[in-house]
Amino acid sequence: MNHLAHLFLAPDSPEARIGSVLGDFVRGVDLSTYPGEVVRGVHHHRAVDSFTDSHPAVLDSKGLFSKRRRRFAGVALDILYDHFLLRHWSRFSEKNRDTFIQQVYGEFADYEHLMSATMVQTTRRMVAHDWFGAYQSLDNIGHALDRVASRIRFANRFDGIIEEIYQHEEELEARFLNFFPELHTFAGEHHG
Repeated sequence: MNHLAHLFLAPDSPEARIGSVLGDFVRGVDLSTYPGEVVRGVHHHRAVDSFTDSHPAVLDSKGLFSKRRRRFAGVALDILYDHFLLRHWSRFSEKNRDTFIQQVYGEFADYEHLMSATMVQTTRRMVAHDWFGAYQSLDNIGHALDRVASRIRFANRFDGIIEEIYQHEEELEARFLNFFPELHTFAGEHHG
């Protein structure tokens, strides 16, 4: 899953939410130096990713992509799922979507002391460019995916994957709506 979904699904504390994003930035980080709530968020991140990566609806969705781009399908789905979460927010939460996003942006600023240097750089960019607001547009998801593809160190032809997303949007959305409620339940049961 991508950042917004991890934040949404994390145990309900600022430290755990920070940990849920730190899960993508832990290479070379000594978790034993972090508060327990942050570590709890990192472990929650890993459990969510593991559940997601093995879910039949997610695996089926990856199969919709062309051979040329299939290796990138997992990354594409992670970011696309943030878009679908924003689109269907009220199905999964009684919290106001925009209020939650602003709360998280504030927590990013307030808890930088708990982040690795690369996470600080990323969260500052997220807030400055309002990634989560931008993710409400499918075109912006396409731009984000092209940026990620351009940073991959090996030669690839992943750019333009948004064309395939538009082509299969209804199926991808239906599979998300089949999968995400199960992930939401799983995440709520694995807050420990």
